[in-house]
Amino acid sequence: MRAHTRTSFAVTALLCAAVAAGATACGPSSEDAKPAGPFAGLTGSEIVDKAFAATAAAKSLTVDVDTTSEGERTRAYVSFDSTGKCAGTLTTGTAATTELLRVDRKNVYMRFDEASLNEQAKGESPEVREAMLKTLKGRWVEMAASEPEAKDAMEMCDAKTLLGGFEQGASGIVRGGETTVGGRKALTLTEPDGDGGTSTVYVATEGTPYVLRIVTKGTEPETITFTQYGKPVAAKAPAAKDIADLD
Repeated sequence: MRAHTRTSFAVTALLCAAVAAGATACGPSSEDAKPAGPFAGLTGSEIVDKAFAATAAAKSLTVDVDTTSEGERTRAYVSFDSTGKCAGTLTTGTAATTELLRVDRKNVYMRFDEASLNEQAKGESPEVREAMLKTLKGRWVEMAASEPEAKDAMEMCDAKTLLGGFEQGASGIVRGGETTVGGRKALTLTEPDGDGGTSTVYVATEGTPYVLRIVTKGTEPETITFTQYGKPVAAKAPAAKDIADLD
């Protein structure tokens, strides 16, 4: 089963309206074998469940997402940790990029490049467009982390939320061969999605069994790569002079 999560931002609903954070999960079936090799004795479902649990419990990590939904490509590169820190970028279409920043669980900051602001200003008068650029270009927008828009924007800053679309215990997973992802040894586990596509999870076979990559092929292709496990996240609050005065 394939699930998607959409993220939209507060300034307007026109920006970053299609950030997909879902993928296909796999589970056990009565035909699952218990082969030797990495994760000997475990079914494909058990391996995936184990990997998702380890990834969700990681103290910090970085995700690199490349997805296409309804014909629009969205890319994200975000680092986050269990204390609430998060820093990264989201790019929709060919150029519109938004920076994300959270230094704790109280406030969220977003900064939009000129392409993003022009996208938001479509259909507005020249005066409104000019005012938006003057107010927001090069500055951060601050909002409380408790606001719904902020929660949506930060969906990709939490491993549990990111993996929340994966169904535990579904059927049909197939253990594949061993390979490497980013220089780390990995086992491939693949499931057809029923619509002619497939989803493959790459799980580290050495050390903690983290998810290293998820590749979905089909009508809405998506690749999510997981790196930088346990690395510090650089997230510092912007200076007051760099925060837009929306009042």
